[in-house]
Amino acid sequence: MLRRVDIDKIVEILRKEVMALRNPSVSEVALDFKNPFHVLISCILSLRTKDQVTRKAAERLFELANNPKAMLKLSLSKIQKAIYPVGFYRVKSKNIKNICKDLIIKFKGKVPSQMEELLILKGVGRKTANLVLTEGFGKPGICVDTHVHRISNRFGYIATKNTFETEMALREKLPKKYWIEYNNLLVRWGQNICKPIGPLCGICKIERFCSKVNVKNREN
Repeated sequence: MLRRVDIDKIVEILRKEVMALRNPSVSEVALDFKNPFHVLISCILSLRTKDQVTRKAAERLFELANNPKAMLKLSLSKIQKAIYPVGFYRVKSKNIKNICKDLIIKFKGKVPSQMEELLILKGVGRKTANLVLTEGFGKPGICVDTHVHRISNRFGYIATKNTFETEMALREKLPKKYWIEYNNLLVRWGQNICKPIGPLCGICKIERFCSKVNVKNREN
């Protein structure tokens, strides 16, 4: 049975605490470029890749091509060389080319701002689509990655089995005013404090609100 969680207080605390923590790479790209295309491609690069690797790969790639038309002119080998060593760089290179082709043919070279249209693009799932909406367009969306799924369940706000269930549960329960920032807050907290194994409960500022569901080997 779920306990009542003061989500307003949790968000208030996290807003202050994460200011000293590094932004996820996609959020940094959004701040630097404020361009949905850059956010979309950075999201593709970031899947199963560390933030530091993603950021450098994105910078190298955008130096070569800054828009869908320019990207299509690059050979696969050139894209692969630019983004290496991101995870699955060969597959991602093909997806990037296919995405740019679809953007030109189906969307006049512009990244669509609707979930349903984003999901048409090759290699784009709900996590990426939501992140493009929030970081690229400033529109409400709930991006659920491993940190959001784990932490939302860990402090007892929801009880779900996978990221899709988590997104749907949060859409029902999380106040819409928090949708855009929720992913960024929990990703930074999850990378640094509320880790998958050995969470730093002893220094966690939201520990008193947390049910510690399935927490093992925590550090007090």
